[in-house]
Amino acid sequence: MARAKGDGPVAKLSEGEAASEHARLAAAVAENNRLYYQEDAPALSDADYDALRRRLVEIEERFPELKSEIAQSVGAPALPKFGKVVHAVPMLSLDNAFSDEDVTEFLARVRRFLRLGEEDPLAFTAEPKIDGLSCAIRYEKGRLAIAATRGDGYTGENVTENIRTIREIPGRLKGDVPDVVEVRGEVYMRHAEFKALNDRVEKEGGRTFANPRNAAAGSLRQLDPSITASRPLHFFAYAWGEMSGMPSDTQAGMVQTFERWGLPTNRRMRICETAAEALAFYHEIEEERAKLGYDIDGVVYKVNRLDLQQRLGFVSRSPRWAIAHKFAAQQAFTILRGIDIQVGRTGALTPVARLEPVTVGGVVVENATLHNEDYIKGIGSDGEPIREGRDLRIGDTVIVQRAGDVIPQIVDVDMDKRPKAANPYEFPTTCPVCGSHALREVNPKTGVRDSVTRCTGGLICSAQTVERLKHFASRNAFDIEGLGDKQIELFHGRGLVNTPADIFTLHDKLDAVKKAVFEQREALAREREARDGRKREKAVPENERTYKDVDNLIASIEARRTISLPRFIYALGIRHVGETNAKLLARSYGTVEAFEAAMIAAADPQSEAWAELDSIAGIGDVVAKAVVDFFVEPHNIAALKALTAQVAVEPMEAVDTSGSPVAGKTVVFTGTLERMTREEAKAMAERLGAKVAGSVSKKTDLLVAGPGAGSKLKDAEKHGVKVIDEAGWFELVGG
Repeated sequence: MARAKGDGPVAKLSEGEAASEHARLAAAVAENNRLYYQEDAPALSDADYDALRRRLVEIEERFPELKSEIAQSVGAPALPKFGKVVHAVPMLSLDNAFSDEDVTEFLARVRRFLRLGEEDPLAFTAEPKIDGLSCAIRYEKGRLAIAATRGDGYTGENVTENIRTIREIPGRLKGDVPDVVEVRGEVYMRHAEFKALNDRVEKEGGRTFANPRNAAAGSLRQLDPSITASRPLHFFAYAWGEMSGMPSDTQAGMVQTFERWGLPTNRRMRICETAAEALAFYHEIEEERAKLGYDIDGVVYKVNRLDLQQRLGFVSRSPRWAIAHKFAAQQAFTILRGIDIQVGRTGALTPVARLEPVTVGGVVVENATLHNEDYIKGIGSDGEPIREGRDLRIGDTVIVQRAGDVIPQIVDVDMDKRPKAANPYEFPTTCPVCGSHALREVNPKTGVRDSVTRCTGGLICSAQTVERLKHFASRNAFDIEGLGDKQIELFHGRGLVNTPADIFTLHDKLDAVKKAVFEQREALAREREARDGRKREKAVPENERTYKDVDNLIASIEARRTISLPRFIYALGIRHVGETNAKLLARSYGTVEAFEAAMIAAADPQSEAWAELDSIAGIGDVVAKAVVDFFVEPHNIAALKALTAQVAVEPMEAVDTSGSPVAGKTVVFTGTLERMTREEAKAMAERLGAKVAGSVSKKTDLLVAGPGAGSKLKDAEKHGVKVIDEAGWFELVGG
């Protein structure tokens, strides 16, 4: 996982170092967006996630040619299993504050922007930040018309029928209301109801939820509304989107209007006029947090007057007039009993702490991430000491926190309680699964060792094989319903699935599949017996349920024999190739055949194929090398051939570019653009059928150069590439 501190100050990064780190950070942000918004399973604290994104933005500000969609993204794309709803007004997110000083600076920043003196009045609302699933509910002529999740901020998932099952949400608003009212708020679950739900699920032998937020999100995003109806969901309204008329001129007045219309609101909102009042409310709510009965993860402050909100406007992906003040992580002391090493799909060896179970913030914690070898030694990603250089040893008394109330981590060690026999931990130099060498790669440009230790075994390592298969079947890849982690581990362990292509031959091994599923269920039933101390009246028969579930799984596999090119490339699990880069590659090559041929040809670093790959805007050296390295391996080519024999990969849809003056041409943008952002320019060119590259080569047809154009302009002159300015671009394309 990329970390926020990176490889030193951004101002000191070379172009190559910046491109390398940018690729890592963009992949990390995209992956964490997916985990939080689509899987309902966040893997980073809010503070760590924000630090990642801030570092990414800093790099893009210094190196504009690296600008990417992911840095400005909100949320994650809507899942294909739901219908899509385009938000008339984007559902953007809030900037975060993590200290009292951050809040004071936010209020001072608002005053500076509005040119208000210290004595000028400035009221703002303060309200608990509900930890649930964001949702927009649109009413037309007072009646509930459609409801959608946040999605990526612009397009969400249609959950209308599920929202209708939440009793607190009225199907019709009370009184006189504007023709169009889009209310936004949070779907959540109360603590007592969450516990009761988990108790029921566990008794039924199902998988329990990690926390109320996950339970609420998972319950709302059901294809069967009757399942949602059976779950105890609630809603707080606190914002709005499209409105055909505004019933109030203040934030507080709008929320009060929602309540008059019959919508549930949080009555703990307070109007404050000073930073001291805001912080007093924050600390008051922080103390009452455990007694609220539902999860909150901070306080949100918003400028109260709507005309001032409009003047302040937005910056990047968030409003200038609001901020979320997050609670500090909750901590507890416990014993570090052991350190296990997990091997991921790219061969990364990740250490995991095994802890004496301890309750932190109402959740029992038994495991915690240790990140990498340096983290255990007390060394940060920048080479500087962390925990004042104190290492971690088995037997230590450690301080554990749930950062952002999500993923547990060890933040310090009590040296006074260290056992005398505790020895420094020796990180393995061989893979614990396959025995291959485990190495920390060295960046050839900087000479700096990677913080991650990786197994060199590749596909001979069963751990990597299993993790790659899990990735292959995951939601944003082939999205095979019913083929979860446990099933993949089971089928791989039985020798039924070793490569992605094997998944599509399971129908030829039905008897073995049914036997494996039945025996897995029987083993789980015996485990529950032993745990609960109760015996079943009789063993689970190998009955129609097993056969039906296997038949459903085979049907799900068959339904995925056709897949789009971007999802196919993402499913291959190539290092550094997340969803964004997969789309870039698919858009550039069009078909799986062209993509494969080009990547094989690009193995020669002097070839035109390599130059073309490396010039794709948003790809860069690091990603390009990772893709080529994948295709250099004969076993990967063999696995790819076997897979394409089983599935059909749809080519990218051709854009209708008839009459476009830039159709089929390669265009590069450089310098400062005044009428549009670089991303807007890139999107415009692609809509017109052009291919946008990140660097100039002899294959470039056109360079659009704004003020401040540097090396790209010189390269264009060297290669005889036509150069125009921004005005010339709009004249050319008729904009």
